[in-house]
Amino acid sequence: MTDIAQQTQTALTRILVERQTKGRVPGLAGAVVRDGRLAWSGGVGAASLDAPDAPPTADTQYLIASQSKTLTAVAIMALRDEGKLTLDDTVEKLIPESKHEGITVRQMLSHASGMQREPVGDVWDVMRFPDRAELVAGWNDAERIGKPHHRFHYSNLVYSLLGEIVARLDGRSWYESIQARILQPLEMRRTTVGMDGGPAASGYYVPPFSDVPVPEPLLSLGALDACGGLASTAGDLAKWMAFLADPTDEVLSKDTLDEMCQPQIMADLDRWQLGFGLGFMLLRLGERIFVGHTGGMPGHITGSFVHRPSGVAGIALMNTTSAPSPAALATDLAVKVLDDDPVLPSAWTPGTSVPEELTDVLGTWFTEGQPFVFSVREGTLEARSPSAADYTAPAVFERLSTDLYRTVSGRETGELLRITRAPDGTPVKLNWATYLCTRAPLAFGQHL
Repeated sequence: MTDIAQQTQTALTRILVERQTKGRVPGLAGAVVRDGRLAWSGGVGAASLDAPDAPPTADTQYLIASQSKTLTAVAIMALRDEGKLTLDDTVEKLIPESKHEGITVRQMLSHASGMQREPVGDVWDVMRFPDRAELVAGWNDAERIGKPHHRFHYSNLVYSLLGEIVARLDGRSWYESIQARILQPLEMRRTTVGMDGGPAASGYYVPPFSDVPVPEPLLSLGALDACGGLASTAGDLAKWMAFLADPTDEVLSKDTLDEMCQPQIMADLDRWQLGFGLGFMLLRLGERIFVGHTGGMPGHITGSFVHRPSGVAGIALMNTTSAPSPAALATDLAVKVLDDDPVLPSAWTPGTSVPEELTDVLGTWFTEGQPFVFSVREGTLEARSPSAADYTAPAVFERLSTDLYRTVSGRETGELLRITRAPDGTPVKLNWATYLCTRAPLAFGQHL
C-alpha cells in the first residue's frame, strides 16, 4: 500500500500512539495520502470496546460530521457551473419562502452571512432535528446576528439550507445528489448518511475524572445531513483528499476547485492561520496551506486536510466526544511525510523547439524599473522576476494571435501581453497588463 520509508512509518505510528494516549481516545485511526492514493494508515486502541483488541483500520467507518459540508459545497459549485445558480443569487431567489433577504450563496458557503449557528429549537439540547419543511420554516424564525462579511460566524443552519438548495435545483434529495455527483464517480462506497452496517467505530464520551467511557447516542440529523450527516472511512476520505489535490472534471473542474480554495474570510483574526474559502477551511502552517475540514458529532471527532501542491494529505478519525484537535493530528501526519520523506522532484527534460516569433522576444525586459526574464519552456512563453521567491510560479502566456498573448497563470493572470515590433521585425516594446516593458531600464515617461 505504501512507498513511505519505514522510518517515517514508525514516526507516524508514534504520533498516533502519543495522541491516543494523551487524549484518552478509545479508538484512533490515522492515514496519509500521497500520489493520489492511500499511502499509509494506522490504528490505535479499539474501534469498539466490545472488541478491545481490534483497532480501527482504514475501512472502519466514523461519523465525519461537518466534513459533510465540503461535499455540499462541491455540489453547489457544480450547480453553479451548470448555470443553475450564481454565487450572487440570494436565498429568496432560490427558496421563495425565505423571509431573510439579501443573503447570497457566496456568504453562505464562506460562513459570512451573519446567520445564527444552529436551527431554532435548541436541537443539540433536545436531540430532535428538523425535516426539510421544518428547516425552512425555522430558517424564517432564525436570527441574523451579524452583518454580512463583518466577521466569520460558523453556521450549521446555513449549510443545512444549502442542502435544501441542492435538492430543489437538482430535483432529488441532497444525499441522492451527492451520491450521483461525487460518491459514485469517486468510488467512495462507504461514505453514507449514518453508518452503513459495515465495520464501524462506536462513539464514546470519556469523562474528565474517570477512565470509563460512556457510550454516545447515534443521532439522525434529518435535514441537517447536508451540514453534518455523513459517515466515512479513511479509505474513502483518501479518495476525497486525492480529488481535492487533483480534481476530475466529471465531478468538478480544476478551475472551480481552485476558486473554492481562495480565501473569502479570515476566521482567525489573531494570527491569520485559519481562513475560509467556499466550503473549505484554509489552514496555514508555516509556509504551507492545507485545505480541508474538521467534524464533530457525539462520540466522533474527525479531520482531513490536504496540501494541494504536493498532494499529501492527513486524515484523523477518533471515536470520542472530547478529542485532541483533529486538524492538528491530520496535518501533523501530513507534515511528517512532507518533511521527512519528500517525493523527489521530476528531472528536468529538454524542450524540442522555440516558436519562431518568440526568438527575438526572449531575454530580459524592464518594467517599472524592474527586470523580468522572458523564456520558453516546452514551447510556452513564461516570465519571471529574478527577485521572485523560489516558490513563486512564473507568469505563463497563451498565444491568441500574432504578437498577442493572454496571461493564463501566475502574475497578472488574465491580462494581455502585446508585442510591438520595428519595421524590420525586431521587438521594440511589450505592453503587459498595459504596462510598458523595454529592453533598457527607463523611468516612467522616459521613452516618450
